[in-house]
Amino acid sequence: MTQAAGIELDERMPGRRWTVRLDAFGRGSAAVRVSCSRPACAEQRLPSAAAGRAAAIAHLGAHLRAAAAPRAGAYCACRAEGCHSHLPDTGRPARDETWRCGGPIVLAVVTDRAGRWWQALECCSRCAAATPGAKTAATSRAPGPQPSERPAPAAPGAGTPQFSDRQVAAGAGLPAPRSAPVRRRPPQAKIAQRVIPRDLRPVALRDELIELGDLFRAYQQRDQPDLGLLADLHTRKAGAFAAWAEATGDTGLRLDAQRAEQAATAARLQHLQRTGLATSSTDPDGSTPAVARLLNGPIQWDHARAALAHVADTAPLPGPEARLLVVMLTLRTAHTGSGNLVGQDLTGLGLSKPEALVTQLADVGWLRLPGTPADLLASRPENPTPITVPSLVPDADAPALFTVGRKLRPKLSGWAQRTVSDKKLRKSKATAGTRLLALVLTTQSCADGRLGASGQGIGLDHLSSWCATDPDELPHLADQLTAADWLVEPALTPTRLTGRLTERVLPLTCPLI
Repeated sequence: MTQAAGIELDERMPGRRWTVRLDAFGRGSAAVRVSCSRPACAEQRLPSAAAGRAAAIAHLGAHLRAAAAPRAGAYCACRAEGCHSHLPDTGRPARDETWRCGGPIVLAVVTDRAGRWWQALECCSRCAAATPGAKTAATSRAPGPQPSERPAPAAPGAGTPQFSDRQVAAGAGLPAPRSAPVRRRPPQAKIAQRVIPRDLRPVALRDELIELGDLFRAYQQRDQPDLGLLADLHTRKAGAFAAWAEATGDTGLRLDAQRAEQAATAARLQHLQRTGLATSSTDPDGSTPAVARLLNGPIQWDHARAALAHVADTAPLPGPEARLLVVMLTLRTAHTGSGNLVGQDLTGLGLSKPEALVTQLADVGWLRLPGTPADLLASRPENPTPITVPSLVPDADAPALFTVGRKLRPKLSGWAQRTVSDKKLRKSKATAGTRLLALVLTTQSCADGRLGASGQGIGLDHLSSWCATDPDELPHLADQLTAADWLVEPALTPTRLTGRLTERVLPLTCPLI
């Protein structure tokens, strides 16, 4: 009997199977290869693992859409492998039964936890339920007689019990038994892996939490991120969680509200950096477009300010000309304490005696040159001069003064060089003090160009320290910047300088946040 059943099942159609794999392509490269077990499917090569996973999922989805429904007459595709994916090897003798499967045939999808392969196969519902991570995509229709093949209802008295108190009319069939209704619990509303209680009051708060949960899940399904929308969602979540914590007294909810506020701030800042929208008191909605900046992030802006502050505290020589030269050399050697320099880098700074300043820096030991200062001024781009600032060279005992990477260092140096070599500053023959003041103002302004934090101006004592000049000379320097279309509406009080940078120099600014 068992042997006959096994022979009958062996004659059934084998289940279909598709396997899509993601493999590395070559050494030292992020490229990946997507391959399919179907011979007709061509191999794909993608530049990254993320792109490869997306292509593999889309390829398997195309197979599922094009495939016919699961066949009721097929047996499990995993049967050929002994159902090893869901039957552990216990080492015991095999059982006598040749057929372990049962239930209707389904089309199941199995995914590797590491995201390296995806598989769709025809198997029985029992195997699909026992396979870890398997999801059912379609179910076959159970075989049975068609409506036209149904037997006619039996006549009363032909094989059916009859009772004297209940007579059934001739030709009337018996009613089919009604199945018991299946009671299903309503789905639980969730947000951020938290279940929203059904009895949460006020009702408006519960509705807000449910709506936010739906909006967050819808955001996760987007093809492209919208950081502005995400920041608004986190802001609403922070307010809703704070009200939830107030209503229930749950400290964890209050901490979640604080984390949501931080996430909203970070998302909004990233949105401003990517879209170039500036927000200020005159533009609270962030609708004023700002040009792309040379230094495009708070980290780079902080590095620029840190370099200026370091030079202000450790400059080896007095005077604005020496201070400007030290700033430029510091930014040129900020990564490892060494860098390359050409004569044009010094002659374009508006220094009256560049060779003498370089000599003084070398004499005090702040700068090391392989040759003479004259050789440095005569060097050209095809043969630059290597320079070293010993105080910036990292050693094993002390970490580096600046955590500037190899790619960020040229950005900082190029930003400073472009700022002090501005075309209108060169045409007006601005002095080194004026150029240094212009460089300082770009790091001490708001996103819309107003000087100081929140546009309240900059203290004259700080400007005097950073620019290595007397406070009495600042009005003259501000007038030179105004004439060079760098500064508008300057106003000097006994303690502060207020004003606004012109729109053309906004790409050079490092806004205060």
